[in-house]
Amino acid sequence: MRAVDTNVVVRYLTGDDPIRAAKARDVIDAGNVFVSTTVFLESEWVLRSVYGFSGNDVASALRAFAGLPSIEVESQELLAEALDRMGKGMDFADALHLGAAAGCEAMLSFDREFIETARDESVIVMEP
Repeated sequence: MRAVDTNVVVRYLTGDDPIRAAKARDVIDAGNVFVSTTVFLESEWVLRSVYGFSGNDVASALRAFAGLPSIEVESQELLAEALDRMGKGMDFADALHLGAAAGCEAMLSFDREFIETARDESVIVMEP
């Protein structure tokens, strides 16, 4: 199995650099590719911040990419839940943090927006 970095994922999804995009497609198409949660986190930031993807477009792209038969995701359930939360307006990083804290009684944060968007979640997000 081979792992890929963010730049391979971004080249695959955007095709912005034809030579590197072709290499990225070859890697992904060859199969047996591992993608860590941190690579998904960084890919979301790059697609949104650098390429101007909307949250919904990022979620759709990452969900489709993670669903490719050649891709093995570090934590499929964590990623799927985070993408679902993102679709409801939560920041992707916050959604990953919240998912990782699933066994905790509370998530403490000073981020008012995170606290608001997590209002209906199973883990309480509140100020310390």
